[in-house]
Amino acid sequence: MRVSHLFTKTSKTAPADEVAKNAQLLIRAGYIYKVMAGVYAYTPLGLRVLEKIKQIVREEMNAIGGQELIMSSLQRKETWEATGRWDDKVVDVWFKSTLKDNTEIGFGWSHEEAILEMMQQFIQSYKDLPVSVYQFQTKLRNELRAKSGIMRGREFVMKDMYSLHTTAEDSDAYYEKAIEAYKRCYDRFGIGDSTFVTFASGGAFTKFSHEFQTICDAGEDILYTNEDHSVAVNEEVLDDAARELRVDKNELRPVKSAEVGNIFKFGTEKSEKMGITFTDRNGEQKPFYLNSYGIGITRVMGVIVEKLADDKGLVWPETIAPYKVYLVSIGEKGASRADELYNELMAKGVEVLYDDRDERPGAKFADSELLGIPHRITVSDRLIETQQCEYTNRKDGETALLTYEEAIAKLI
Repeated sequence: MRVSHLFTKTSKTAPADEVAKNAQLLIRAGYIYKVMAGVYAYTPLGLRVLEKIKQIVREEMNAIGGQELIMSSLQRKETWEATGRWDDKVVDVWFKSTLKDNTEIGFGWSHEEAILEMMQQFIQSYKDLPVSVYQFQTKLRNELRAKSGIMRGREFVMKDMYSLHTTAEDSDAYYEKAIEAYKRCYDRFGIGDSTFVTFASGGAFTKFSHEFQTICDAGEDILYTNEDHSVAVNEEVLDDAARELRVDKNELRPVKSAEVGNIFKFGTEKSEKMGITFTDRNGEQKPFYLNSYGIGITRVMGVIVEKLADDKGLVWPETIAPYKVYLVSIGEKGASRADELYNELMAKGVEVLYDDRDERPGAKFADSELLGIPHRITVSDRLIETQQCEYTNRKDGETALLTYEEAIAKLI
């Protein structure tokens, strides 16, 4: 992609009513557009980041046997009434509406009941189990507060996975596999060293759950951890969790954190309430064991910005950056050689954002830092005679003069 072809432009300012650092930077850099509080559109740059995050999650979910699908956002009232979760007093984030024939519907905020209802049509026997399915979908939640940018939205992209099992033992074993898969995801996102499995309230889902919390000053949660972070507990369940885990809560210290994932064991509760069963080995009808696993894709993007951005702008980990290298041309001869290098890098499969604009060098450098692309290569008239280019690493500021061959070797 050439910068001159991008319809988005960088800006020195963000909307006056935007208080979250992640949204301010993403808006200024042209990754997102604010529609209203808690609602954002994602531009081609922002979408590339989301797709990189989704692909990492997809690979890890597939590795533990997940099958990708997509459910409907429109939800039948009757699907949720059996478990009591249609009631606004039980789930207070529903967006609801009425069809022209006066049928009440809801807009999907989660999909446990819907998954069970669908699976009833396909899973009849213990021989069909276990099964695990997941989706990437835009969720709609009528959140009271939406002041954290894309870290807490009323509309957001989520990966939600659901696994069905014949026994509690099988359910527990798969749950542990999912925890390890989630850890690999956060490692690949570049935040694994500050993300921990925590004991938390299940909220509208179940009594207790496990959250994946990233230590982050912009987070909305308080996490209590021990010195080596082997124990992490959400503040809201501190007393109960301390008893459950048999730890002295006086040994735990508070830190601010942001939730980036949440997983639940429902047991057979939902399938029992909905009357959904399978035939076991003895020919008897038994309820399914159900687990649910969520990662907020857009929320993860926001947390990464909060964690890694610096005073110059965004700093993307290479695994999720929209492009690997930002190529800058300076001068007429520099532009000609940069064109050639652009084509060479593209031919070798390197993702390049090429700043080919007729713009001051300082403006190009400032934009490259704001956009947060991991590597920058500058081709200028000054260096043409020596057949060199300047390399800059966005994360640590490392700079070096390299031959074109060395630059290509470093980036492939």
